[in-house]
Amino acid sequence: MTLTTDAPSASRAGNGARHFRHLPASTRERLFVAQPSPVSTSWSTDRLAIALGATLYVPATRPDLAEVITRRHADGVVSMVIDLEDAIADGDQAAAIKSAVDALRRLDSTAAAEMMLFVRVRSADQIATISDALGSTNSLMGFVLPKFDAENAHEFLIAVREAGIRAGRHFWAMPVLESAGIVHRESREHHLSVIADAVDEHRSRVLAIRIGATDMCGLFGIRRDRDLTIYDVRVAADAIASIINRLGRCDSAGHIVTGPVWEYFADHERLFKPSLRQTPFQEQGAVWFRSQLVRKDLDGLLREIALDRANGMHGKTVIHPTHAAAVHALSTVTHEEYHDALDILASDTGGVQASTYRNKMNESKPHRNWASRVIDRAAVFGVTHPGVGFVDLLTAMDLS
Repeated sequence: MTLTTDAPSASRAGNGARHFRHLPASTRERLFVAQPSPVSTSWSTDRLAIALGATLYVPATRPDLAEVITRRHADGVVSMVIDLEDAIADGDQAAAIKSAVDALRRLDSTAAAEMMLFVRVRSADQIATISDALGSTNSLMGFVLPKFDAENAHEFLIAVREAGIRAGRHFWAMPVLESAGIVHRESREHHLSVIADAVDEHRSRVLAIRIGATDMCGLFGIRRDRDLTIYDVRVAADAIASIINRLGRCDSAGHIVTGPVWEYFADHERLFKPSLRQTPFQEQGAVWFRSQLVRKDLDGLLREIALDRANGMHGKTVIHPTHAAAVHALSTVTHEEYHDALDILASDTGGVQASTYRNKMNESKPHRNWASRVIDRAAVFGVTHPGVGFVDLLTAMDLS
């Protein structure tokens, strides 16, 4: 595949990408009353973190790494992580680093340089190695910091800060919370306390907190079935709740927390009845499409995305391009949500009033943080026309 050049000198990582940009203009006009805005690093940290959406991981050792990232950009993926950690064998680290650096250099002169691209390192010392090797290359937005805990939090974040100083630019950090000290209840409070202090000290460079649910489950010899969500695995759900409680608050100490990975994408024999309701698809004449989603295990993913949102998280780690479409479809703001948010934010005196749609009560004070998040999502993912739902969005995107 040929990489096409698109104004490299004017492009910086995380500037200009736009959700649903891959859809035809006529389709976007049919779906959105207010279309998604181009991502901008001048946004607030929370809005920029929400813009990550579905973050797709790719092993650094892929021989066609730059081409893969370019294809995913064309498919509508906005954020990706080049993985040097779990996906790479110990003996392949040097080759993987070289591959990542080479790909980022090539991407710097392409349209894909506008993506939110990160490298997941294995250790703190790799941050300097990669940053120094990239030189003036601007396609890298930051680093994902695995197994982030009380023992390495400050070391990791200092390494990101120092790399940015040497490069003369800003690098973002995304810590991944997945270590035993965080999962085990007797040590959790200590680790979360140290982590909270570390990310607060480095607040200007911490974009979002990520959750490593696969490692969490592995500590107990658990691998959740396709028919279950991470919230059905109680030990993992307990740790996730504690992370959100400590780090995901809507105050000056809080951060955006992203949803954990969904591991499945192939056909299988089901144990439980599919959880995806038929009615929304029948109303849109898309029963066939529901069958396709169930066959691809995307019904379980859709349910988990809804539960992520219900538990205060935004975006999700994904390992397959079709998952990105599902995450983004459920991240859009409905016309009803948007008007509820506007009504709530317009009232600064408190009180309760009926919603514009006359089907619920809006309380301006307790719902204010929710409304602010909705406005951020609206800027990033757009506002749909009245009557347009997730089925319309999913059918507009190719999930093959």
